[in-house]
Amino acid sequence: MRTQLTTSDAAWSIPAPLPCDCYVHLYGAIAAGRRAERYPTDMTDAEWTQIRASMPVPAWLEGRGGRPEAFCHREMVDAVRYVVDNGAKWRAIPVDFPWWRAVYDFFRRWCRHGYVRELYQRLRRIERQQQGRPAEPSAGIIDAQSVDGADTVTGDSRGYDGAKSRDGRKRHILTDTLGLLLEVTVTAANVHDSVAAPDLLERFMAAPGRLLKLVWADSAYQGPALAQAFARHGVKVEVVRRSDGQRGFVVLARRWIVERTLGWLSRARRLNRDHERRPDHHEQMVWWAGLLTLTRRMARQRLHWPERRAHRLDPPQP
Repeated sequence: MRTQLTTSDAAWSIPAPLPCDCYVHLYGAIAAGRRAERYPTDMTDAEWTQIRASMPVPAWLEGRGGRPEAFCHREMVDAVRYVVDNGAKWRAIPVDFPWWRAVYDFFRRWCRHGYVRELYQRLRRIERQQQGRPAEPSAGIIDAQSVDGADTVTGDSRGYDGAKSRDGRKRHILTDTLGLLLEVTVTAANVHDSVAAPDLLERFMAAPGRLLKLVWADSAYQGPALAQAFARHGVKVEVVRRSDGQRGFVVLARRWIVERTLGWLSRARRLNRDHERRPDHHEQMVWWAGLLTLTRRMARQRLHWPERRAHRLDPPQP
């Protein structure tokens, strides 16, 4: 497998795009080359190295049917990241990306097979091990967030959350103590948190090797039905409450971690309002938004204006 190269060390120069080493370029039928980075959501070489090492192998490469795609995997991932982070319409994808319909089909194919969730879970385990923790957590935090639905959200998959005055859908997330996503489900906004929590846990615990034993939550996650559902998997729910007499915003132990993760997700403008016709597509948007944060975290890179406009900096003085 080709090794990913590094860019030029000259801070004021413009490094030439390096050849892409995605599966389609290596084993497919498209010519060598690579699209130049233009947008803040474009992956750096360090981010692509992390994703490339954990990306699921295509079916056509393993002899399970199909044929090689006609577009670069790196360009496809960058295009979806652009849509998720900027809240753009699929038809409004810039012309330097592949054709919008090809990008949308790529997104649907990954949604149908759960590839982005699988990719995130692989990277999440690697990141935990790099932080000196076990790959699978023993404790987590659960919470939910309501979001208004656009006119594209069908009536049978939306509802009104009176507590938050939201008419749309609700995303339920389970995170570890680092704030990394463990599981995501999307329901109508009128579904109570305690009703959706058992299904969220079932989906996470269905995979082998799970070690979850304790979940912190707010006061909405109570009741005998929820406790019994969690007890079937040997998981205990511990409610973190406010102290008596506290008013306004208060940082609560453990719960602030999941609130921070919801804040990270809200940076993606596609999630500020639900535009997806199907709940599973909104769920995948959450995984894509989490992937944006996780890959930057793993690459230890968060490029700002000077680094992204290196050619506009003054050249070093002799």
